[in-house]
Amino acid sequence: MDLADAEGLAALSMQRVAGELGFTKMALYRYVSGKAELIAVMIEEAVGQPLDLSAVPGGWRGKLQQWAQQLWATWDRHPWLPGATIGERVMGPKEIGWTEIAVAALAGTGLDGSEQMDAILLLSGHVRNTRSSASAGTQPWTTQRQLTPDLSTLPDHAADRFPALTAAIASAGEQTPDQSREFGLQRLLDGLEVLINQRTR
Repeated sequence: MDLADAEGLAALSMQRVAGELGFTKMALYRYVSGKAELIAVMIEEAVGQPLDLSAVPGGWRGKLQQWAQQLWATWDRHPWLPGATIGERVMGPKEIGWTEIAVAALAGTGLDGSEQMDAILLLSGHVRNTRSSASAGTQPWTTQRQLTPDLSTLPDHAADRFPALTAAIASAGEQTPDQSREFGLQRLLDGLEVLINQRTR
């Protein structure tokens, strides 16, 4: 996990891990069958035990807000986790437990099972998307709401060709990546609240 945290999953190999631990590569195979199983164990250790949301105030909305914020924090501590948790695979009980507590937060809201699962899919997708919002190539502006270097070196050209984008960036002011995360999270929760209010009425 330390190796992946520092250098990413691309740096992870059975040979490298064995060397870091002072073992031979073959010695590792007494514990895991290969790299895929090693990563599965790493995911379980990295995500940790799911949160106890029972005492979180604010009903379902407060619980899901806390859940999303803790998921961000976990992925920030282990930047390799988003990439390692893509696609169909066998999931461990700790990771499944995170989904369990999120779905449980929506119990009694009037949403059916499919809607509950879709709601959590939307929220986890938002966490995943905003976790990578600082990566190059995801949008033509920086996390400081400035035009990327390619556009900022041609301000007149950029303003003429992309007037709406240029005006939006000019009026955006100072912001942080956390503000984008929170903006999207609150808008998603607003939408769920409208639906839940309709059902409870």
